[in-house]
Amino acid sequence: MALSGLEATVDLGGVRKTISIALVPEAQLEDYVIVHVGHAIGLIDPQEARLTLELFAELGARSAAQSPA
Repeated sequence: MALSGLEATVDLGGVRKTISIALVPEAQLEDYVIVHVGHAIGLIDPQEARLTLELFAELGARSAAQSPA
């Protein structure tokens, strides 16, 4: 995450997007935030974020393996 005033550039699964952090002004570089429609709406614990991202990756892999060719 790169900070600039009340905006930040975040990585959303490999896609970089500028979002508002006005609702979470305490967000710092390297924090994990929950993003909804272009706004950070909360901070999330780094360990919880990593576990969630791992689950999303696993679900994506399973979905891709089950999709017909």
